Amino acid sequence: MIAHADTYRFSVEEFHQLGNAGILDEDDRVELLNGEIIIMAPMGKRHHAAIRFIDRFLQRRFGDVAFVDCQLPLILEDFSEPQPDVLLIDPKIGRAGEPARPDDVFLVIEVSDSTLRYDSRTKLAAYAKAGIREYWIVNLADNTLEVFRQPRGETYAETQRFSRGDKVAPVAFPDRPVEVGEFIP
Repeated sequence: MIAHADTYRFSVEEFHQLGNAGILDEDDRVELLNGEIIIMAPMGKRHHAAIRFIDRFLQRRFGDVAFVDCQLPLILEDFSEPQPDVLLIDPKIGRAGEPARPDDVFLVIEVSDSTLRYDSRTKLAAYAKAGIREYWIVNLADNTLEVFRQPRGETYAETQRFSRGDKVAPVAFPDRPVEVGEFIP
């Protein structure tokens, strides 16, 4: 006989209460996804470098039209608050200091090496379900940029892969293309 174990789904509010109570510390590398507290993988040097490259590039390229958030919370729904590597968000929400929500987001970027499976399946499904209009994965294992657009349920209708030398522009800013090599250390 196989016993079924019940689990508890945390809401974003309860997740924050764990922090307020000192159970979770602001330095803990955790995020909330689908009601589960996920321990985030440690970042290697190349992952750090990629985030710095992306942040610096996006600040220069889009700083006059959007805010760039690095590893800050994104409230997807009542049970999900991941911390994407990089967000390109509406400047109004950036100035307000509030966590971003799907309608505030122009682009979500995850840098993936050891987390590629998680980012391309679990996080992709959560971002699509929440209506994130554009999701990019900087795939360090293959030195490529994977672009997902047009959320449909828990997936994206449009998927493309780009390599160094290729250019791609976010849907929100079609006149500001990005050279993929700028994101890959």
